[in-house]
Amino acid sequence: MKRDEFSGFFGVLVATVGSAVGLGNLWRFPYLVGQNGGAAFILIYLAFVLIVCMPIIVSEFIIGRRTNANTVKAFQILAPGTPWSIVGIVGVVAALAILAFYTVVGGWTFDYLVRSVMYVFSKPDLSSLEQQFTQMVTSPVRPILWTILFMGVNAFIVMCGIKKGIEKYSRIMMPVLFVMVVMLVIRSLTLEGAREGLEFLFRPDFSKINTKVVLAALGQAFFSLSLGMGCLITYGSYIPKQENLTKLAFSTGIADTLFAILAGIAIMPAVFAFGISPEEGPGLVFIVLPRIFAQIPLGNVFAVIFFAILLIAAITSVISLMEVVTAYISERFTIKRKITVAIVSVFVTVCASFSSLSQGVLQEVKVFGKTIFDFFDHLSANILLPLGGLSIVIFIGWYLKKEVVYDEYTNQGTLKGTLFNACYFIIRYIAPVAIAVVFLDLILR
Repeated sequence: MKRDEFSGFFGVLVATVGSAVGLGNLWRFPYLVGQNGGAAFILIYLAFVLIVCMPIIVSEFIIGRRTNANTVKAFQILAPGTPWSIVGIVGVVAALAILAFYTVVGGWTFDYLVRSVMYVFSKPDLSSLEQQFTQMVTSPVRPILWTILFMGVNAFIVMCGIKKGIEKYSRIMMPVLFVMVVMLVIRSLTLEGAREGLEFLFRPDFSKINTKVVLAALGQAFFSLSLGMGCLITYGSYIPKQENLTKLAFSTGIADTLFAILAGIAIMPAVFAFGISPEEGPGLVFIVLPRIFAQIPLGNVFAVIFFAILLIAAITSVISLMEVVTAYISERFTIKRKITVAIVSVFVTVCASFSSLSQGVLQEVKVFGKTIFDFFDHLSANILLPLGGLSIVIFIGWYLKKEVVYDEYTNQGTLKGTLFNACYFIIRYIAPVAIAVVFLDLILR
């Protein structure tokens, strides 16, 4: 049976950018910028995206397209009879671990979008907003219902397949996402006092740079681009043979970074305009921003736009994670796609329900000293993703023959091997060291 594949360059691009652009860009990036000195952090982040991350994206694309297989089978094909397939299994487990808590946050976003439409955030009362958020996340029923609805949307898209599902809806959602982010940027820039926020974002203070800032920038660049979790290997397996992998990798990295910076421009001028600390942290999205929206003309409209942006970003990321698991189970056990998606959806929903309950009635239940929600977060971000990313670059740089890598890089010699030697050098020597440093920092933190 012929595997489904993307229709062409734009189809691949919107899907891979959709995978990369998620809550990490629109939620985590702005507050990390705030906590790590603004523009100096952004410059270091950009350097890591260009120098370290893009060659890793190429590596994952090469593994996927060379084999036209799921993330586990890909390693079995390229390294038969070796333990390298464990790397693929790590990717599947990482995807499941992320889905177990990420879908809960997706449910919160769905809840906040609906409440924005209902004009709930009309009063800039900080204590009231904090109370609303706490009541929502600790409720034993409400967030689970929203999580189920959120999973249902993602399951429908993945059930439709690659071309008629993931690509089709990514082609719709990603342009809409871009337009809405630009609308939010324009509104933020028209606020009195917005200039200070722009200076914070784009006037670097290199005295802020230290080891902590460098590691935070490298970690955010790595995780923002969905590296090490099998998404890009899986999507790579659906890329047509004639597409230029280097061009795709650079386009993905640039588009993802553009979204992250636009998110910063949309949020930081508003934060400064209302005298709020840019170091506010994760509460920035669900507590501080609704407070800002309540104080500006047409704020409710922009609240709806903002939470719609968050929801779309969450969906495009989750469908890529679901595809990693779906492709593996469907091909490994020869199960129809729709049945596989149903099985994966039920399993993830059960895990996500426990994650949600750990914010409230199950908060005393600990797994290695962490709540269930925090355990899945820590397991994926601090262990499985860097482990998977490190294994991938070692596999490409040190195990797979250079001729094989070059052959796929150049589309069997039909393209010039521009930047191949530089890319291969980074994959072999620089990327493993960079990932190992982040890995150790995350473990020892």
